[in-house]
This record gives sequence, structure tokens and C-alpha cells, in this order.
Amino acid sequence: MKLNFKMPNLLKFPKLPKLSEIRLPTLPVDLRKIESFEKEHYRVIAYGLGAVIVLMAVAGLSAFLLSLRGAEQTMVPDVKSMELAQALVKLQEKELYPRVSLRFTDNPMDRGKIVDQSPSPGAIVKAGRRIALTVSRGSVADKVENFIGLDVNEAKIHIQTLFAGARPLLSVKEPPVYVFDKALAGTILEQKPVAGTEIGGPTQLELVVSSGPEKAQVRVPDLTGLSIEDAVLQVEKTDLAVNFSMRAGGKSERSGSVVAQTPTAGSLIPPNARVSVTLAAPAPSKDKVAGIFSRDLPEYPYPLKVTLEARSPSGDSTPLLTVNHSGGSFTAPYVLPEGYILVLSVLDRVSLPTVEVKAAP
Repeated sequence: MKLNFKMPNLLKFPKLPKLSEIRLPTLPVDLRKIESFEKEHYRVIAYGLGAVIVLMAVAGLSAFLLSLRGAEQTMVPDVKSMELAQALVKLQEKELYPRVSLRFTDNPMDRGKIVDQSPSPGAIVKAGRRIALTVSRGSVADKVENFIGLDVNEAKIHIQTLFAGARPLLSVKEPPVYVFDKALAGTILEQKPVAGTEIGGPTQLELVVSSGPEKAQVRVPDLTGLSIEDAVLQVEKTDLAVNFSMRAGGKSERSGSVVAQTPTAGSLIPPNARVSVTLAAPAPSKDKVAGIFSRDLPEYPYPLKVTLEARSPSGDSTPLLTVNHSGGSFTAPYVLPEGYILVLSVLDRVSLPTVEVKAAP
């Protein structure tokens, strides 16, 4: 028996045509029309882009012209002498904005008012412009201070400092009234106007000042025969106003000492009287120069502290004479190396010019 191992041909594929035998169907499309359509489409797009560019240019030009035209113009109102609140309302009505600064003025009544503006009234500016306003803070001092008990010179300096850089509204009437009093000389006893008085304009302050206790007559000390240094010490103790002079000593006179005085020792003189003292010049020296310092001072209403000091080239200071002096002629002896500087001070304030110690030619 024979076995048949052949499989039956269950799947039978159709025979495929060759590639060369394939024919594509004919499409009803005209390529020339398509090309014409694309050209028309590009033309429309180009025209559209051109129109957009033109519109943008017109819009930009319009915006530029509008910016040139700017905001609406307005006239700056006159707000000087107005209160600040009232001035702000005026500016707001004109669509203007303030820039405020403060300063002191001469008139205390100007406090809180506009004293200056920029731009000036009547100027034509754009709406929204800032206007600079200067508002018065009033006077530096609107009331008279209490000066009673202060030294008159300190009070004057305080008033000058208070109104530095501005027109002074308060000044001291010269000369003050000086009276004898137990208070220290120079102390203010009374003032007019009284403390607390409002300052409405330039005001003069009338002062009553102590010239110190009324002194009895002074007994003249005996200076004859004293050395220059000892004579100066005696003058400082008694606060005498002494006119010193110097001359070459005689044969019987000791060099560098007091050889004469007027009035004589023991005499009674008024406190403001002067004593004349004659000195015999010290023996000549190569290292030191002897002489008399002399300066005319203003007349003072009461004695002020006057000091003469010597300053070395290195800057060291040595006091030579310190007295309470009422002004006029001031003299003092010195024996110093050449090159020293003599400096006179009144109430610790240097009185120029200074004097250089030089040997006689």
C-alpha cells in the first residue's frame, strides 16, 4: 500500500502582474491651472503684507505726531503769600503738582505761607508739570529769649549766631545801661522787651548790665625797688591800671627794677586811676631783649580780663601779665629771647596784631 504525503493546495494565490504591466488611472487634474492658482495666491499674500506694513507705518506716524503735540498746556497760577493748603488746591485745579521745600524767613508772620515759586506766575507749562514751592518756616526766633543772668558778651555772640545767614531780627541796643551791682561785672540785670515777647520785625534789645560792686578808693602799693617780675605780681594782685616805661638805669639804680612811681606808695586813688611806673632797663644780654609792650584798647564800660603772653618759636606760651583792665592804654614789660611773639588777649580772645620780639638795631 502506497502512502500519499502530498498536501492538498488549499491556498491558491492569484498570479500578480508584472510592474511594467501596471497602468495608473488617469486623474482629471490640470497642472497648468494649479501653477496659475499658486501665483495668484502669492500675489494676494504680498498685497496683504504690504497693506499691513502701510497700516503700521500710519499708526506709528500718528502716535509720533500725538506725542509731539504733548499734554494740554496750562497757565501757572500765582500762589505766593497763600497758605500751603490753599496753594495746593490752586495747583490741582490746573493739573499741576507741587515740589515743596522749607526755609526760614525774616518775617515770623510768614510761617506756613508760600514765599517763592518756580516757574513764576503766568508761565505757560504742560499739564502735569511740577511747580517748586518754598514754604516759610517762620523766623529763626519768633520770641525774645530770657537773657537775664547771662554775660552781656555771651548774649551778643548768641544773638549773632542765632541769625547767622539771615537778616537779624533781634539786636542789642548800644551802649547798654551799666549800673553798680553786687552781681559779677557784665551780668545782665534787666531786659526790654521781656522774655517771651513775640518778634514781629526788627527788634532792639535794651539791657541793663552790672558793672560790678562800686569800689572804694584803692591804696597804691610800694613798687619802688622791686624787680620787674615782682612788680608785675603786685600789679596783678591789685588790678591797678599801670603805665610802664623803661629807661637806662642810673649809677645808683639797680638794673631791671622799679626806680620811680607816681602816685607815691600809700596814696588813695579811684579804682580807674592810673599809676605810672618807671623801670631801669636790665643789663644788656646777647640772649634776651628787654622792652615795653604797648597797645591802645577800646574803652570798656567795666574792667575786662586782659592777658599778655609770650609764645616761643616752638609754640609754648608763657603769661607775662594778667589784669582786669578798663581799656585805653595798656602797657607791660618783657625780657625775652629774640624771635618770641607777644600776644594780647581780651576775654581770652586774641587781639591782633601780634608783636615779634626783636633786638634794637
